[in-house]
Amino acid sequence: MSSSDADAPRTSEEPPAGPEDTETAAAGAADRRPRRHPRAKLTTTTARPEGGGRAAPGDAPAPARQWPLLTVLGLTVLGLLIVGTDLFAQSFRVGALLVGTALLTGAVLRRVLPSVGMLAVRSRFTDMITYGVMGALIVLLALMVQPEPWLRIPFLEDVLHLTVS
Repeated sequence: MSSSDADAPRTSEEPPAGPEDTETAAAGAADRRPRRHPRAKLTTTTARPEGGGRAAPGDAPAPARQWPLLTVLGLTVLGLLIVGTDLFAQSFRVGALLVGTALLTGAVLRRVLPSVGMLAVRSRFTDMITYGVMGALIVLLALMVQPEPWLRIPFLEDVLHLTVS
C-alpha cells in the first residue's frame, strides 16, 4: 500500500475505482487530503515562548519550578478573597490594588528573570507590556474608585463633567 493510498482510506462499501474513474477519484482524494507540506506528516513539538523554561532545576518539586506563576496567582487570589469577603470598609480598593500589583509583579518577574516557567505566554516584550499595562490600569482604577478616591486626576474630572452634563 503506497502513501497516497493511506491518505485516502477506502470503506468497504465503495467499489474499486475502474480505469474510467481514476481522474475523478484522484480529484476527490485531493480534496479530502489535508493541505500540508509533504514531509510534514506529524507536528511533534510546539515552540516555547522565550523564557518559558523551568524557573528552578528539574529535580526541584513542581511548585518550586513554577514559583513565578504561583506568586502572581497567589497575590491575585488573595486580592479576590479580600474583595469577596468584604471584611472592612476599603476591602474592594485594597483587593483591587493587590490584583493590579500581582500583574505588575508578573511584568517585573518577566523582565528580570531569564526563565519564568508558565508565566511566559508570549514573547518577553509582549508579556511585559500586557502585564504592565493591565496592572497599571487596575491599580489606577482602584485608586480612583468612588466614594472618597485616594487619587484625584483633575483633567479626568473635567472630562467626566463634560460628558455627563
